[in-house]
Amino acid sequence: MAKLLLEVPRGARDFQPSEKIVRDKVIGKIKEIFEIYGFSPMETPTFEKLEILEAKFGAGENSDAISEIYRFKDQGNRGLGLRYEFTFPLARFVGQNPQLKLPFKRYQIGTVFRDGPIKAGRYREFYQCDIDTVGAPSILADAENLAVVRDVFSKLGLEVVIEVNDRKLLTEIIDYCGIDKSIAIAVIISIDKLKKIGTDGVRNELLDKGIPAGKTEKLLSVLNEVKNGSNEEKLRALKGMLGETEGLKEMDEFFEYLGWFNVDVEFNPALARGLGYYTGPIYEAFLKDQKIMSGSIAGGGRWDKMIGKYIGNEKQSIPATGVSFGIEPIMEIILKRDGAVRQTVTDLLVIPIKAKKEAIKVVQDLRERGLKVQVDLLDRSVAKNIEYADKLGIPYVGFLGEDEIKQGKIKIRNIKSGKEELIDISKVNINL
Repeated sequence: MAKLLLEVPRGARDFQPSEKIVRDKVIGKIKEIFEIYGFSPMETPTFEKLEILEAKFGAGENSDAISEIYRFKDQGNRGLGLRYEFTFPLARFVGQNPQLKLPFKRYQIGTVFRDGPIKAGRYREFYQCDIDTVGAPSILADAENLAVVRDVFSKLGLEVVIEVNDRKLLTEIIDYCGIDKSIAIAVIISIDKLKKIGTDGVRNELLDKGIPAGKTEKLLSVLNEVKNGSNEEKLRALKGMLGETEGLKEMDEFFEYLGWFNVDVEFNPALARGLGYYTGPIYEAFLKDQKIMSGSIAGGGRWDKMIGKYIGNEKQSIPATGVSFGIEPIMEIILKRDGAVRQTVTDLLVIPIKAKKEAIKVVQDLRERGLKVQVDLLDRSVAKNIEYADKLGIPYVGFLGEDEIKQGKIKIRNIKSGKEELIDISKVNINL
């Protein structure tokens, strides 16, 4: 029984220092790219009013995300929910602050929560890492988003394929197949599962939603017909079916802007994105080597209508577009590739030899100069301290005895090579 009390809840995890050190480095690199592109940091509450999260014009009533909200009540019996992504809190914030100077470019990194099924790579508490631009109606902003995606994964040393589509175009395809536009979102949510459950699974789901078999087959046939070939060939095939539609014109414009940023993408007319609020271009990034990770590791799109609806004015369009990076799958890939060697941020372990008081003075001086330093607190032998440093991945140990103190020096040993060097204490630097 006592052992059960010490377990973390299902779908949650502890991050030991060995993994947290790597996570922080990864997030630091991502932040660096975000800020290069002019996105500023922002924080919103972990929980929101339930009506903010459940808004019918948001994720979509049939979205899995709605059924996976962690719901609870406060002592005033008000309905609340844990955030399951960052777009809704941002929309609420912008609606509350009409004085914001536009475009408003922000990033947010933190935990989100979904009470969904647990499987490899999927948790109930996980990190998201988002950028959004509010107030830029041109899809030039969407092209810039994908420049950020390219540069983030380049910085992390990951080769990706970026797939793009347009919600307007997908809705036009659904309309072309004779399916009522009023249920387009429900159909799109099913199409979004093509890679997960395959054509047969989507077919069964659409039939279960009451889509007639003939219209279902036509839709799947169209999506299958235009899945191969170059981007230009796919667009040409769709223009032959649909004519010059708004969605296709928007895709032409999108490709032009992507060319300005030198971003390579793959047009996927079946790309759907599972949330209901998208209104224009949508995109997802996948690892090029699908054997390592098959699911998307970043995704987003344009969502021009949500903020206006939150403030009760559906006719007021406040354009917005953004991308979310999946820190969990990205971390899984990087840990497989690089491992987690260090279990501490410490660069130097100082071992006092009958000079504890003097050693503390030296250690504090080194810390004030920015070095990450530990000092032996357990009066262990030299051998035990070296073993401790080796196991934690501390690269250097420093010996401080009476002779070293008199000379104003410290003897530094490289744990890996065993090489020792007597260095002036004043010259010990961050790079050791």
